[in-house]
Amino acid sequence: MDLSRAKVCIPTSSGGHLTHMRMLLPLLDKAADRFWVTFDKEDANTALEGERVYHCFFPTNRNVRNTVRNTLLAARVLREERPDLIVSSGAAVAVPFFLVGKLMGAKTVYIEVFDRVDAPTLTGRLVRRFTDLFVVQWPEMTRVYPGSVDLGSIF
Repeated sequence: MDLSRAKVCIPTSSGGHLTHMRMLLPLLDKAADRFWVTFDKEDANTALEGERVYHCFFPTNRNVRNTVRNTLLAARVLREERPDLIVSSGAAVAVPFFLVGKLMGAKTVYIEVFDRVDAPTLTGRLVRRFTDLFVVQWPEMTRVYPGSVDLGSIF
């Protein structure tokens, strides 16, 4: 995909997942347009100052009510924005955006988090079925996720 012509959606939890995705800014800066979906928290708002951000509902882990709310948010935001690509390392907020985005024709890239060396995350297991490119950061993880691509550490 030619990023210079692509609109990218980055749904991510705040904290470490957001830090992880911000490490990709040299690559994401090549996109024609981008927007973020994350929690309305001080750390996220500070880190994304000057960026276009949609706030999602939290807590997300195993919270059915907020999963439903974030799925409705994903449908609204993705219908409005029409991204070409959705990229995330999690956590749970990525799931509805990947699912709805895939149904709307967006390409999806999931990056399994760095601290997982030999076991899958819940989010990784959930989005794997509808991810176009599944990236791991350790060679051992290619056995956990057959067909994944080990691109090494982004740190």
